[in-house]
Amino acid sequence: MADTAASAKPAPAANGRRRQLLTGLAVVVAVGVVLWILYAVLIGGKHVETDNAYVGADTAQVTPLVSGPVAKVLVSETQIVQAGQPLVVIDDADAQIAVLSAQAALGQAQRKVQGYFASDAALAGQVQARDADIASASAALAGAQANLEQARVELSRRKALSQSGAVSGEELTTAQSRFTNAQSALAEARAAQSQAQATRSAAIGSRGVNTALISGLPAGKNPEVVAAEARLAGAQLALTRTVLRAPIAGVVSKKSVQVGQQVQVGAPLMAIVPTTTAYVDANFKEVQLDKVAIGQPVTLTSDLYGRHVKFHGKVVGLSGGTGSAFSLIPAQNASGNWIKVVQRLPVRIALDPADLKAHPLRVGLSMKVAIDISK
Repeated sequence: MADTAASAKPAPAANGRRRQLLTGLAVVVAVGVVLWILYAVLIGGKHVETDNAYVGADTAQVTPLVSGPVAKVLVSETQIVQAGQPLVVIDDADAQIAVLSAQAALGQAQRKVQGYFASDAALAGQVQARDADIASASAALAGAQANLEQARVELSRRKALSQSGAVSGEELTTAQSRFTNAQSALAEARAAQSQAQATRSAAIGSRGVNTALISGLPAGKNPEVVAAEARLAGAQLALTRTVLRAPIAGVVSKKSVQVGQQVQVGAPLMAIVPTTTAYVDANFKEVQLDKVAIGQPVTLTSDLYGRHVKFHGKVVGLSGGTGSAFSLIPAQNASGNWIKVVQRLPVRIALDPADLKAHPLRVGLSMKVAIDISK
């Protein structure tokens, strides 16, 4: 009987410990439920989160605008460069020759136009000379007309006297010859006057053509000079383009150019990835987006730096379609074999430049994103 009583005593103690454990577990569960409810109401209901987010940036492709062999490559993969820094030098021998040729053509055009201005004065003098020739021809014509009239009068008088025998036949013949010669001289004077007028018209036409080439503009603004200057500017521009410079500040990536390589216009040589102007594309589920709006604040963490480094940003836009809608082969849901899949829509988030300067990011890194939808 004593053994039975001794064995019965530990049972109540074990039951008490069990009740204590169960009570403690119940308290822990209750506290957890309350905390979860408080989080869902106070915090979770004001934020939407996703870890399906990645860093992106507007990278700049470096492509040549002139073709030729590569003379120098001044940067290497992963090197940090500043905007305007030389990256690649293309052999500029052909470009130098083109500049010299354009300079020579410009000099020729300038001298040619100066010749137009000099010719204008000479052509004006020719017009004045032709005016003098016309005046001289007109005077000669008037004299020929006077001589012809005098010869006509003398011939008429000789004919009248010849009937009475007062004038010999020889005198009459001489008068007739003078009259004929006077007629010829008059015709010649008229022809000379017509030729002088035609020559003057030709001189005026030549001056008109020359005037059309120079009128309204000084020599330096003449179209021939301007065209030659434009060709020279184009040659000089092509020469400057033999040095490829960084369009933006960033990190050299995807470098595929080597010394001696023959590059063509538009061929990608490398990319410059900015590190201080990156953004994040966060792919939220469609059921999370009903309260997401442009301008809402965002808190982000990166796998690169860990949770102790917080990035700040704001929503700047929502994509026009889901990733599947823009895929190479879009999903076709019009068939009978259809399974609903929750879609994700990219949300563009701009990052604070100060955060990026303190902790630079690289394109493609993973981010965790929390949008405050209460604001």
